[in-house]
Amino acid sequence: MTYRAIGLMSGSSLDGLDIAFVEFVHNAGTWNYEIVAADCYEYNDEWKSRLQNATSLSALDYQLLHADYGHYIGKEILRFIDEMGLHFKVGLIASHGHTTFHVPRKKMTAQLGDGAAIAAETGLPVVSDLRALDVAFGGQGAPIVPIGEKLLLKEYDMYLNLGGIANISFNNPDNYLAFDICPANRVLNMIAAKDGKEYDAGGQMAAMGNAHEGLLQKLNDLFYYQQPYPKSLANNFGVEEVYPLIRSFGLTHFDELRTCVEHVVQQIKLAISNWQLAKGNDPKPQTPNPKLLVTGGGAFNTFLMKRLTEELNKLSVEVIVPDENLVQYKEALIMAFIGVLRWRQEYNVLSSVTGAERDSIGGAVWIGQEA
Repeated sequence: MTYRAIGLMSGSSLDGLDIAFVEFVHNAGTWNYEIVAADCYEYNDEWKSRLQNATSLSALDYQLLHADYGHYIGKEILRFIDEMGLHFKVGLIASHGHTTFHVPRKKMTAQLGDGAAIAAETGLPVVSDLRALDVAFGGQGAPIVPIGEKLLLKEYDMYLNLGGIANISFNNPDNYLAFDICPANRVLNMIAAKDGKEYDAGGQMAAMGNAHEGLLQKLNDLFYYQQPYPKSLANNFGVEEVYPLIRSFGLTHFDELRTCVEHVVQQIKLAISNWQLAKGNDPKPQTPNPKLLVTGGGAFNTFLMKRLTEELNKLSVEVIVPDENLVQYKEALIMAFIGVLRWRQEYNVLSSVTGAERDSIGGAVWIGQEA
């Protein structure tokens, strides 16, 4: 069976809307995929501001933005279909939306981008609100990409996404684990912005700085890092806790970036080290040199990847950066896959990852075409 779907992802780094058109083939219980076309449509300054400030709006203005952003997404999909020559080829759209409020301990998560508006604009079936059911079942609602890693990218032992937030998955066949590690690109980009740059290209500024041990210790001592998984982060942890703490030390931008990079590397290394220790107590055979697949915008940060590789070599972990399409559009790819699983009414969120009562078939379905 073949499915052709568009997946959309808007990450906390606010760089733009990732769109991927993917062809999935299901045969004898095995899934294969091909990213046929993909692009990132950058947000203009107005949309960056509107999304960044969404949590400060009144209830009415927030709902108006929710609808407006949904129509915006729908128009961008139509633009993508037109530019990529995909007319009459798309069978389904799966939209993650843009996360604003995320309070799983109170069974609430919110992503901007009304699925009904997307369906109305495109005239296509749309799956949205992908995290909501898992959160209602008491889960973290995150990470949700492990189902795609498990079924589409089986050959790796670990999966690291370096986006606005760094998250990791561990390919344990009997107990798939994943969680958010720490803020990453969102905070790095905020520091670079103080120097008039959108981001620290290749980590060049960080490479010229020095890590501040006092700040590094303060960052590593933050409460979130002491919590056991399953756990997930809202964007405000990086914006309202990590970034102000970094700024409070009065360092140069170079030293701030270097310290933040070291913080990210240390937290990733700690997560993997703890996993290896847990695996060491498992009577099953261990993988001697586990493979870590790294995707997300942070994979293009040469200095960050250099430091990460140096530290993970000490744990005998092989760091693998795949082709650029998978690096950049892995999350959009998996959103499309989650939508396909929802369409098939199959489980698409893993409770072993999120801590929910059970696996769930997440996503609201909106039928945009006429019957």
